Amino acid sequence: MPSSEDFDMLDVPVSSLAEAPLPLRENPSSPAKLFNGGSIQSRSFYNTSAFASKNTSREASVLANTANDLSIRSPIVSSGGSENGLTETADRYTEPLPYTNAKTGLCYDARMRFHTELSPPKDRSDYHPEDPRRILHIYRELCEAGLVEDPTMAVPPITKNPVYRIAARVAKRPEILLVHDEAHFDFLKSTSNMSEDELVKLQHRYDSIYFHRLTYSTALLSTGAAIETCLAVASGKVKNAIAVIRPPGHHAECDVSRGFCHFDNVSIATQVVRKTYPEKSRKVLIVDWDVHHGNGIQQAFESEPNVLYISLHVHENGNFYPSGPYGDMYHCGEGAGIGKNINIPWPTKGMGDADYLFAFQHIIMPVAFDFNPDLVIIAAGFDAAVGDQLGGCFVTPACYGHMTHMLMSLANGKLVVCLEGGYNLQSISKSALAVTKVLMGETPERIPTTAATKYGIQTVQRVMVLQSRYWRCLYPKGVIIPAGSERMHDIVRAYQSKHLYENHRMINLTIFREKISRSFDNQVLATANYSSAIPLLVIFHDPPEVIGTPNLLTNKLDLHNTWLADASKSYIEWAVTRGFGVIDVNIPKFLTDLSNDREDEDEEADKVNAATQELAIYLWENYIECNESTTVIFFGVGEAFNKAILHLLNTRNYEALQLIAGIVGFISNDQEIRGVQETFITDFAKWYFRNSLIFVEHDHDLWQRDRKPSRKFGQLKQSPADGINQMLIEHKSEVQDFLLRRTGLPIFKGPEHDGDTIMVAAASLTAK
Repeated sequence: MPSSEDFDMLDVPVSSLAEAPLPLRENPSSPAKLFNGGSIQSRSFYNTSAFASKNTSREASVLANTANDLSIRSPIVSSGGSENGLTETADRYTEPLPYTNAKTGLCYDARMRFHTELSPPKDRSDYHPEDPRRILHIYRELCEAGLVEDPTMAVPPITKNPVYRIAARVAKRPEILLVHDEAHFDFLKSTSNMSEDELVKLQHRYDSIYFHRLTYSTALLSTGAAIETCLAVASGKVKNAIAVIRPPGHHAECDVSRGFCHFDNVSIATQVVRKTYPEKSRKVLIVDWDVHHGNGIQQAFESEPNVLYISLHVHENGNFYPSGPYGDMYHCGEGAGIGKNINIPWPTKGMGDADYLFAFQHIIMPVAFDFNPDLVIIAAGFDAAVGDQLGGCFVTPACYGHMTHMLMSLANGKLVVCLEGGYNLQSISKSALAVTKVLMGETPERIPTTAATKYGIQTVQRVMVLQSRYWRCLYPKGVIIPAGSERMHDIVRAYQSKHLYENHRMINLTIFREKISRSFDNQVLATANYSSAIPLLVIFHDPPEVIGTPNLLTNKLDLHNTWLADASKSYIEWAVTRGFGVIDVNIPKFLTDLSNDREDEDEEADKVNAATQELAIYLWENYIECNESTTVIFFGVGEAFNKAILHLLNTRNYEALQLIAGIVGFISNDQEIRGVQETFITDFAKWYFRNSLIFVEHDHDLWQRDRKPSRKFGQLKQSPADGINQMLIEHKSEVQDFLLRRTGLPIFKGPEHDGDTIMVAAASLTAK
C-alpha cells in the first residue's frame, strides 16, 4: 500500500497540480517504488498517473491501470515507447461543459413600472391587482438572495456566476403585427396622446383594463423584453432566462386588450424567435401555468402545428375568468394545429402542488418529450400560488421549482420564463425566486404532499383520454363508441327492473313530466302495496357499481372480468319479507335526452341534480304524501341521498315531517356531506338528529375536523368499511333494527338479529 509520504502532495494547491507535473516520490516500502518518473496530471485521490515497466509484476500493473481509471482527465497513451520501456502520455484537457458554465439570464427594466392607474383608490387595500410593485418585489427578492449583481442594492451576489443581465428594448411595429392587427396597435398608440380624463373614461369600456399615457410605451417595452430574452436563449447567449416583465400579455387577443394585458408578449416573442432562428427554434412549447386560461396565446397558435400550447388553469365550467367555453378541454386546436392545444381545466379553486405535479407527470412531460421542442417558454403567472386571493389555489414555491426543473430537461435546457399574472407581492416574489434558483442549477425543495385531489385526478384522466387520439404517448386511448351502442346503466337498470318484477312484483311508476319522464324510464319501481296502510320504505340510491380492470391500452372492459356490485337489493328483499311497501328510485349519473357526451362534468352534474330534485318532489306529491302509508322511512345511498332526500326534507313543512319516521343515509369518503337547513321549521336540526342514522366512511374529511359535527348533519356514525357496498353489508343488521323500531314492526330473533322480539308502538316513536 502507498505510504504516508506518497500523500504529501495533497498539500499542494490544486492549481499547481493542473499547471505542472509532479514526480511521485519513491518509497521502498511501497508498491509505488515500482513506478519510474512519470507526470502527475490527475486530480484523483492518489494523484498517480505513471506507467509500469516491462519487468513489473502483474499486481503493480493492475494498480497502475486502476490509478489511470480513477483519473478525472483521460490520458492519451502513445503507441510507441521510450528507451527504458516507459509509455508516454499527453494530457487531454476537456473543454468546459457549455451548458454547465453558461449563465442564466435576467431581463428587468424599472421603466415597466410606469404603467399605473390614473385614479387609484384612497385605500391601499383596493389598489388594482396588476400593481407596478409586482416586478419590483420580484427583482428585490432576487437581489436580496444574492443572485443579481446590482451596485444599487445592499446585498452583493453570493454566487460566482450571478445572472446575466439582458437589456430590454421597445418592440417594433412589425413584430407586434405578427400577432395583433393594425387597428389594435394604432388604438393603443393613440392612448399616449389622450388626456387623463379620456383615459379614465376609456378603461370602463374594456374588460379589466386601465390606461395611462405611458401604457403604450410600457407595453412595447414589456414585449421587447420578452423578445430579447427568448433571442438570448435561442442563440445560446445564455442557457436559460427569466423575464420579469409587465404588463402581462396572455389575455390580449389579436384585436383587443383584455384582462390586464395589452400586447401578447409570449406569442409575439415566439413568432419573432421562430423567424430569427428558423432552424434553432422550429418547434416551440409554451406551458402556461397562470391560474387563468391564456385565451390570447391559444388564439394566436390554434392552427399552428409547430407550436404546442399547454395551459393549466381554473375553469369552473366557464365561470372563471376569462369565462366561456374557450378554455375547456375540448378545444384541441384547429386544422393543421389539431392536437397542439391542450387545456387542463381545473373544475374548482383550491388546487395544490399534488394536482399540478400529477398533470405534469401524466400529460405535460410525456407530450412534451413526444413533441421534442427546440425551445420552451413558460407563461409564468404566479396567481395559483399560496396566498393569492384572486386565484384561490395552493401551489407552493417548491412546486413551481419542480415544474421548472422538469421542463429544463427539454430542448437541451433552452427555457425562458416570462412573467404573466400573480397579485400577492410576497407569493410572486418567493415563487419567482424558487424558479430562478432552479434555472441557475439548484435542486428544488422537497414537497410533502403528493396525493392529488379527486378533482385533479378526474380532470387529468379526462384530458388524457381526450388527447390520446392525437398523442401516441398517452394511455389509455379514448374509446370510439360505435353507432347504435347503448349505455350500460340503461341495460343494468332494465335487468334490475326485470329481476325486481320477477321476485317481488315491483312495477314501473309512471312519471307524467315531459322533461324527466324519458330520463327516469325504469328508474322508479314500486311494490304493488306501496299505497297501502303499511310502513313505506323509499330508497334513493346511486347506480350499482361495475367493478373491473380495463385494458391498459384499449381502455375496454372484458365482460368476463367485470362484476356488478349492488348491495342495496338485499335491503329491498328484506323489506318486502317484513311487510314494508317499497319504492326504489335509481338516480343515474347520466340522464338520457338531458345530458350531452361533450358537456363539462359540472354542467352535466347540475342537470342531473336539477332533474333529481324535480323527481323527488314529484314522487312526494303524487305517490307518497297522498297514499295511506302509516309511516315513511327515507333510505339514501351515495350522492342520491344529498340530491333527493335532503332536498326533499329542506323543502317540506312541519306537517309533512309528521309522516316521516326516520332517515337512513350512507356517505362514502369521496362524497360531500350536507345538512338540513332551518329555513321553515324551528328546531329542524334537532328533529333531524333524533330521527336519522347516517353512516359515513371512516376516512371521510368529516372525521379529520377538530370540532364535533353539527346536529344539522344528523346522527353520524363512522363506518369501518371501505366503499358504499361494503358499508351496506357491514351495517345491515343495525339498519334493519332501526327500521323496525321506527315503524313499530316486531324485531324477530334470527340469523341476522340477536335479542328477543320487541314491539314498539309507532305513536311513541314519532315524538322522538
